[in-house]
Amino acid sequence: MSLDWQYFFSLFTVYDFYEACVVVVILSVLAWVIGAVLGFIIACCKLSEKKWLSIPTSVFVWFFRSVPLLVVLVFVYNMPQLFPSTGTYLGIPFFAGLVSLVVTEAAYMAEIHRSGLLSVAKGQKEAGHALSIGFFGVQRIIIIPQAIRVSMPAMINEFVTIIKLSSLVSAISLSEILQVGQRLYSQNFLVLETLLAVAVYYVAIVTIFSSILHWAEKKMDIPSRSPEALSDEQCEILRQQAKAVNNTPIDATEKGMPNALSLRQIKKSYGQHQVLKGIDLNVKPGEVLSIIGPSGSGKTTLIRTINDLEKIDNGEIVLFGENFIKPKQESVKRDVYQGIKRIGMVFQSFNLFPHKTVLQNVMIAPHYHDKNSSVEETKAQALFLLDRVGLLAHAYKYPHQLSGGQQQRVAIARALAMSPDIMLFDEPTSALDPEMVGEVLKVIQDLAKEGMTMIIVTHEMEFSLSVSDRVIMMEEGIVQVDASPNEIINNPNQSAEFERIKEFMGKVA
Repeated sequence: MSLDWQYFFSLFTVYDFYEACVVVVILSVLAWVIGAVLGFIIACCKLSEKKWLSIPTSVFVWFFRSVPLLVVLVFVYNMPQLFPSTGTYLGIPFFAGLVSLVVTEAAYMAEIHRSGLLSVAKGQKEAGHALSIGFFGVQRIIIIPQAIRVSMPAMINEFVTIIKLSSLVSAISLSEILQVGQRLYSQNFLVLETLLAVAVYYVAIVTIFSSILHWAEKKMDIPSRSPEALSDEQCEILRQQAKAVNNTPIDATEKGMPNALSLRQIKKSYGQHQVLKGIDLNVKPGEVLSIIGPSGSGKTTLIRTINDLEKIDNGEIVLFGENFIKPKQESVKRDVYQGIKRIGMVFQSFNLFPHKTVLQNVMIAPHYHDKNSSVEETKAQALFLLDRVGLLAHAYKYPHQLSGGQQQRVAIARALAMSPDIMLFDEPTSALDPEMVGEVLKVIQDLAKEGMTMIIVTHEMEFSLSVSDRVIMMEEGIVQVDASPNEIINNPNQSAEFERIKEFMGKVA
C-alpha cells in the first residue's frame, strides 16, 4: 500500500487547516504568556519565607504536575455542571482549553522560574539594597532579567510542549489541527496521509516560533557579547560629555557637624551565637576608620549593620545626628532607606550586575532615585566617575570582560554615583590577585585625601596604617583597641591590648 501523495499535498490548500493553525497559535501563545506570568508569581511565593504563601503554592505545583492535562481539560470543560455560573466562559471549548493549559503550565513554569531565581547570587540583592533600591525595583531591574536569561531555554522548550499539548483540546471539540485532520480521515479513510499533513503543520508552527524565541534568547546572552575597549579619541569625546559634572566631596572640616556615625551598644546574634557584644563607636565626618581582626571577630557583620544588610538585635545607629537604624520592630522604614542613600558600599566580591554594562552599572542607582535628571546628565556623571577610577575606556564592556581589580574599581564608581557621605569597604582587596590590589588601594587613598568619610574592613595592615585616622581591632565580638596608627606604632607604654594588635598585625603582614 502506497501513500496518496496527491491527496497529501492537496491538504496544504485546505482552508480549515489554516484556520485551525491560527487557533493553535493563539491558544499556545496565550497559555505560554499567562502561564509564565502566573508561574513566576507562584515561584516567588514558593520561595517566600512566609508559610501561608509557600505551602499553598507548593501544593498547587505538586497537584497540577501530577494530574494529566486531559483529566484537567475534561474536568474544566464540565465544571459548569457543578457551578452553572461558570458556563458563560468554561462552556466554550477555547476558554476551557486555555484555562486548562494555563493552570497546568503555570505549575511547570513555576519550577522553571524557581531555578532561574535561585541562580541569581544573593549578592545581587544585597547590592541593590546597598544602592537603596526598593524590593520591587530590585526584582524589576536586577533579579528578573537575570533569572529570565537562565530560564529562557527551558521556557522555549515548554512553549514547544504547549503547542503539542494543544492537540488534546480536540477532546472537547475545539477545531484545532488534529481535530480537523480527524474529521477529514473519518470521511475518506486516508489516515496516514492526513496525519502526516497534521505533523507538517505542527512542525512548521514549532519551527517558526522556536526560531523567534531562540533569537530573543540570543539577544539576552550577555556572555557572548564582546565590545572592545574605546580608543583614546573616543575616550576624549566622552570626557567632553562629562566635563560639566562636578562631584564635590562633603566639607569634613565644617564646624559643629555632628558625628557622621554613632553606633550605640550594637548587639547581633545568630541563634545562640552572639557575634556583636555591645559595640560603641563614633566616626567623625572626613575620618577614615580601618577595622581589623581575626576571622570570626565580627568585622564584616558590624559593617553590614551600618546599612541594614544585617538587622541589629539591640542598640541604635545614628547618622549625622538623625535617627537611622534601630532593632527591627522599632526602625522606621523611610528613615532607613533615606539613610542608606547617604552610604555607599563596596563588597568583597564586587557584586556588579552582570547583565548591565560598566556604564549602566554606574548609572543604575542615580537613574532610579532621581527621576528629574535626564539620561544625559546621569550618563555624564557616570562617565566622570569612570574616568576618575581610570576605566573610561571600558565603559561599554560587561563585568565578565574585566579583571578583578577593574571590577572592584567599577564597584567603587557605582557607589560614588550616589554622592554618598560615607563609604563602606568590606575587605575590598581580599578577592583580588596580589598585582591587582594596588590599583584598588590607590582609588581608596585618593578618596581619603579628598575628605571622604570611610570605614574599611581590611587585612591590608600597611595600608590601614597609612590611610587611616584610626585603627580598630575587633576580637570575639568586641572592640579590643581603638587607636591612631601613631599610637599603635610609636607608643612605648603598650598595654596587653596594644601588644595583641601589634602581634596580630605582624602575623598578618
